Amino acid sequence: MPTPQVVVVGSYVEDLCFYCENFPRPGETLMATSKTGPGGKGSNQAVAAGRAGAPTLYVGAIGHDAFGRNAKAFYKSEGIAAKWAMKTTQPTGSAAIMVNAQGQNEILVCLAANARLSKADLPSKALGDAEIVITQLEANLTAAAEALRIGRAGAALTILNPAPMRPDFKPSILKHVDILIPNETEFVELTNRLAKSDAKPLTEKALLKLSPAKLHQLCSAFGVPVVIITLGQLGCFISRADGYLEVPAFKVEAVDTTGAGDAFVGGFAAGLLANDGDLAAAARHGCAVAGLSVTKPGTAPSMPKATAVKRFLKKHS
Repeated sequence: MPTPQVVVVGSYVEDLCFYCENFPRPGETLMATSKTGPGGKGSNQAVAAGRAGAPTLYVGAIGHDAFGRNAKAFYKSEGIAAKWAMKTTQPTGSAAIMVNAQGQNEILVCLAANARLSKADLPSKALGDAEIVITQLEANLTAAAEALRIGRAGAALTILNPAPMRPDFKPSILKHVDILIPNETEFVELTNRLAKSDAKPLTEKALLKLSPAKLHQLCSAFGVPVVIITLGQLGCFISRADGYLEVPAFKVEAVDTTGAGDAFVGGFAAGLLANDGDLAAAARHGCAVAGLSVTKPGTAPSMPKATAVKRFLKKHS
């Protein structure tokens, strides 16, 4: 395999997906169809980057069980490099996902082995030699911070997707981050956590009413060189030291929005490599990968291949 240019450190979970017309109310039982497959924010992002054409290494933790064997088999079939940390006392992570007829989702995640990923499990040389290092908050946070630190020390571009937001999140991790990619929910929570105690809390509704200039001002408060807020059907907002820009999403017929944010992150990383670091072009590439991913069910299996992304971008040029 080629030397990885993108190294993704994060979660692998087995997705247990249930498709229903509507989400059940408390105490209600509904009929559904089901499907299982590979998932987890870290793994999804690695698959999105790898399928989009970036030489990628995924680093994650699994248990000695059937789900762990599924993970290894999936990566072997994909031809994407993976370094597995085997945890004998914990099972492989899993997620229960409900998807309704509108393609919206509700998710519960059991981290299991992911929570035991440690600094000792990290491939320091690969992280130091990488061009891009990506982490999220769905695995051990100490390991995530260390991966970013090693990547930054080796001159890699470091990307943090602060998902899912957690009570034990420490803002100090941001000092190792070059590009922060939250969705609107995560951005609101980060803003409120870092705000002065007397500041009025920001809401998602209020966020969507902010002027671009005011949103740029809020992004600047994070102390991160680049902040990209993913806004679903509205595309994304990019804030950097010299200004801001908005990149619209592509109009597609959504079947399952699960993993769209992961698709954007992985597609964005591949786009950075393909476009010599051009943020706008990379974000458009990420939007294309995300747009294509939601037209199919599942998470990792829905990530598009590089040829499909290229055709899609050409069609929408």
